[in-house]
Amino acid sequence: MAESRQEPQWHASLALLICAGVYLVLPHRLAVGPKFLLPVLILLPLLPLSLRRDRHPDEAAWVHRSTVGLLMLITAANAASTGLLVHHLLHARVVQGRSLLYSAIALWCTNVFTFGVWLWELDRGGPAARGTGKERTVDIQFPQMENPTLAPADWRPNFFDYLYTSFANGTSFAPADAVPLTGIAKALFAMESIISLVTIAMVAARAVNILN
Repeated sequence: MAESRQEPQWHASLALLICAGVYLVLPHRLAVGPKFLLPVLILLPLLPLSLRRDRHPDEAAWVHRSTVGLLMLITAANAASTGLLVHHLLHARVVQGRSLLYSAIALWCTNVFTFGVWLWELDRGGPAARGTGKERTVDIQFPQMENPTLAPADWRPNFFDYLYTSFANGTSFAPADAVPLTGIAKALFAMESIISLVTIAMVAARAVNILN
């Protein structure tokens, strides 16, 4: 039974590693501080986290706290880079529209991966608490939970369910199949939608207009 409560860690580690890699390809003018600083701050705690094969009910509290700290850092840096991109588009003379377009895509991808991990890490207390007596109230309701006939009896969301939910929310700026129920889930959905809206509707559109 305990084995069924474990969730693999590598999905989240890979997503955070991609976020660090994407940050390295951004132009220097969109980086907050030295360009290498954020990837280093991500990799230092990510290395011990990645050594853990699974997330399970008996894990130490530092695992959850370290992941949340990483997510806060990446979210803040990505939001700041998005703000810098908007600033350069509005107040600087833009001559490299293609570069700005690629930057907008990179920031949007980081946004999707980051909030996918956010949802996975916080829903019902996190992957270590889900399916145990330690889990809290459901934060995100999936269709399989509302209608059990759509899935096996022992179904529960995995990392890719949360990543798809983040992708759908970051694309349509609204929940698709999964619905946020608690305040923290609604706040995460709203934050992701705002960053995606700015990136897609304003930044990407402006960059396309200047490609010629």
